[in-house]
Amino acid sequence: MNALATDQEERQPLLRFRSTVNDIRRQHTVTKRWQLAAGAPLSMDDRIVLNVGGLRHETYQATLKKIPATRLSRLTPSLANFDPILNEYFFDRHPAVFGQVLNYYRTGKLHYPTDVCGPLFEEELEYWGLDANQVEPCCWMTYTQHRDTQETLAVLDRLDYDASKEVDPQLREEEEMKRFGWEERYWQGESTWWMRLKPKVWALFDEPYSSSWAKAIGAISVCFIVISIISFCMKTHPNFRIPVLTVTNTSNFGTRRYIGIDRTHTEPHRAFGHIEVICNVWFTFEVIIRFLFCPSKLRFFKSPLNNIDLVATLSFYLDALMVRLLAEDAPKDVVEFLSMIRILRLFKLTQHNRGLQILIHTFRASAKELLLLVFFLVLGIVIFAALVYYAEKIEDNPHNDFSSIPLGLWWAIVTMTTVGYGDMAPHTYLGRLVGSLCAVMGVLTIALPVPVIVSNFAMFYSHTQARDKLPRKRRRVLPLEQVRLQARRHAAIIDSGPQLNRRNAISAMKEGEERTKGTKGEDRAAAVPLLRKTSHSSDDEPARVDFELSTNKGAYFLISQRKTFPLQFSHSYSCKGKRSEFY
Repeated sequence: MNALATDQEERQPLLRFRSTVNDIRRQHTVTKRWQLAAGAPLSMDDRIVLNVGGLRHETYQATLKKIPATRLSRLTPSLANFDPILNEYFFDRHPAVFGQVLNYYRTGKLHYPTDVCGPLFEEELEYWGLDANQVEPCCWMTYTQHRDTQETLAVLDRLDYDASKEVDPQLREEEEMKRFGWEERYWQGESTWWMRLKPKVWALFDEPYSSSWAKAIGAISVCFIVISIISFCMKTHPNFRIPVLTVTNTSNFGTRRYIGIDRTHTEPHRAFGHIEVICNVWFTFEVIIRFLFCPSKLRFFKSPLNNIDLVATLSFYLDALMVRLLAEDAPKDVVEFLSMIRILRLFKLTQHNRGLQILIHTFRASAKELLLLVFFLVLGIVIFAALVYYAEKIEDNPHNDFSSIPLGLWWAIVTMTTVGYGDMAPHTYLGRLVGSLCAVMGVLTIALPVPVIVSNFAMFYSHTQARDKLPRKRRRVLPLEQVRLQARRHAAIIDSGPQLNRRNAISAMKEGEERTKGTKGEDRAAAVPLLRKTSHSSDDEPARVDFELSTNKGAYFLISQRKTFPLQFSHSYSCKGKRSEFY
């Protein structure tokens, strides 16, 4: 009991000191709040120094508290980026953008610097925890221009315009494995012959500019398409058609066969049938190869060009099957319709021509303007069709061509599109006035969206020309979080005690990978254990040697400043007279 009482007496001064400190802190906090509420000037103790990219900024803590739930509003001296010697916070970020960020805290207005790229500005705002939608209206139009550029570049990325450029084979192989969903197996060293063959064959038939062989196969495909379309058109010409032979059998006092020529019915020459067979054999081979070697079967059937090719090829075999089985009873209308589907193969030429691809994407980008054009055309057609019908009906007109409003619709659409066949025309003064207004409104309606479409085409074309001249980047910059992760994951200090063998290294790597699952960024880097061993040349003087464990397609290596050698072999390394063996 005496010892307990003595202990309590000794703790009383400490408790009184803590209570005094807490009272002083509370009084200081209340005083600061009253100063802020009364508008009194802030003291020098509230000033804070921010070092952003080597550029120092000074402000008050109260200024940073104006926008809560942001990175700057949660600054405390316990953070890792606080330097107690210089009494400043260091951020390795863009200094020019931070000037606008700090002014946003001061004035409450966020402006966009014109000398900074839009994606960089967005990335910086995201880092500081600010919303990009808070940009002021005076800068909003300039700020959002990069989004249109990014959409255009994304479209060009899907078109694989960079396939014809010379790229590092390893980078190309990595991109192919990523496209086919084999990236993880590739880095684990589990690639098979099928994984290496499938991307190459797919590139031959889908990327005409990827290699010389792909260009040759693309040229062959274009030749067969052109021959098939020419054959489809020429077999309808009278000079390339032959009369149909008719055979009749009679059984009057015996069987007789009469062969006649029906000049009213003709059929294409047999040579066109042989040409179609040869062309469709190539098309069938191409469809099968593309289906077997495509990265995704679902995306294969979502492609309009693949669906056109598949339907056109199946229509040929269905046509031949109907003619062979039904012979004379085959419905000619159905057969001719199936033959007409094959002309849709013309759209496959867009795969081999960049200009056609740009034109198609121009129409897609201008879809809103085109829909607006159609709406105004339909509106004008209906209005002027009704006006011209009643204008011609009111006055006495024996040559009235507008007996109904539907006929007026035909006249209105021909007039508004400035075609003017001349088969129908108003003859009264009031009708001619309506026709004049219809023609003028048609010109204005069609001319207004054209500049937008031309602008989109010029934008796509200019970006395409720029990408053709842009060299392919061969070196990639790793994110800071990934660099920290690799540094923590691969660092090892070799010890003369327990040897670092291949089994221990791999088990440590696997343990680090298991711990990093479900984490990201700095948390992921912190989850990986360090492999620490210490090599001593003497009892008093430690000699530390840093090594790295790195992976290259599943193989593990020890990397020092002097050597790189695989773990599966036994090596020795001398450090200050002390030898350490690695296995």
